[in-house]
Amino acid sequence: MTLQEYIRLPHRWRWGFTDCTLFAADWVVEATGKDPGADLRGTYFDAEGAAMVLRAAGGVERLVDKKLRALGFAGTDEPRDGDIGIVLAMAGFDAAGAVVKEIPAIRFGPLWAVMSARGAMVKSLEWTGVAWRIA
Repeated sequence: MTLQEYIRLPHRWRWGFTDCTLFAADWVVEATGKDPGADLRGTYFDAEGAAMVLRAAGGVERLVDKKLRALGFAGTDEPRDGDIGIVLAMAGFDAAGAVVKEIPAIRFGPLWAVMSARGAMVKSLEWTGVAWRIA
């Protein structure tokens, strides 16, 4: 399956199964057969549970780095189509306004593919400078 076909699938948000972090992990499975999210799937079921997983790992960057490097994926300064990177994305609102979080995303041309509550989206997002080559 190509990256474009993967993004076009009818992804449905489910905490602990197909959320923003596991959407990227699912692409890695599709592209390589290796599952960086295997031990996370089904271990949390809401935003609070996801936040606990991220806190325990030291944040999203550390979590993704640990999971991808354990499977042999190296970091890259020049992400290309299909690579995983950390981007800044709006994740909702609170009393102070928009909440922006670091989330894993899939490089797609000059854009990034991410999972939202409405499904997969491809957008121009700010890359944090952290990425891993998925090849």
